[in-house]
Amino acid sequence: MIKTEELRMIDQYLSYLRAVRGMSERTLAAYGKDLFHFSVYCNNHNIVPETADSYGVQHFIADLSAEGIASVSVNRALSSLRGFYRWLIRTGKRKDDPSQAIRNLKTPRVLPAFLWEGEMAAFAVLPEKEGILWPIRDKALILSMYSAGLRISELASLLVTDIEADYLSARVIGKGSKERYIFFSEEAARALAEYLPARLARIRAEKPTSHVFVNRRGGPLSIPGIRWIINRYGDRSGLGKHVNPHALRHSFATHLVNSGCDVRLVQELLGHASISTTQRYTHVDMERLKKAYMNAHPHALALGSKT
Repeated sequence: MIKTEELRMIDQYLSYLRAVRGMSERTLAAYGKDLFHFSVYCNNHNIVPETADSYGVQHFIADLSAEGIASVSVNRALSSLRGFYRWLIRTGKRKDDPSQAIRNLKTPRVLPAFLWEGEMAAFAVLPEKEGILWPIRDKALILSMYSAGLRISELASLLVTDIEADYLSARVIGKGSKERYIFFSEEAARALAEYLPARLARIRAEKPTSHVFVNRRGGPLSIPGIRWIINRYGDRSGLGKHVNPHALRHSFATHLVNSGCDVRLVQELLGHASISTTQRYTHVDMERLKKAYMNAHPHALALGSKT
């Protein structure tokens, strides 16, 4: 059983992350879950989380690995503990960080799911071809998310007042409450210009909303709602791929890198804090080049025929 004072300290830390760091509720929930599990572990081993030493933290991480938890999740738990102990030091509750010397687990390199340019073009016209849901909204939604590389949370929170008058750019608030400008293609701008009058007709006078994308009842379209729409079109696409909202963002980045766009510019457009996060899209391009080489070079073809 976790002690009340331990739960209170976790709540105080999460409140700090919410108010000062501007973290999303989803991230806060993940951090809270990690710290709760660590507190349970500490109580089962007669350890006080606030005063735990490096040995205790290391064994907690080892136990997570032994349970078969994915290395990505184990590393996130370690990140949660690092942030927690940095906060304890900052607030004068302890002088050292017991998690500092513990290294992250190696994680397998997983290339992000994405659509090739032709596949993306075919996916973008699905609303008109299929005639399901709300085609005029769905076309604008798909093109906006893809052409600007938006996160699903950024699309859901996008306001009419955030979009410039020519529909070619907008201001968004990304992770960590960081503001950046994004750009829409001319095709996306035309789709937005066509959709917004139809959107206005749906808005309820008694409860108006400024969100760009709304549901059939005129209320803001939720994150689960956006995910459901994209998944529905993904099922209808016949592409043989699992198409989700993040795949559209990955497609945006992959196509820019494939076209020779500088990785640091792609980083800025995506709103990534670290260049290493963006560099995985160069791996996608390398995979494409390797495949093209193996299919075209005579020596590679000869080698392939012998194996």
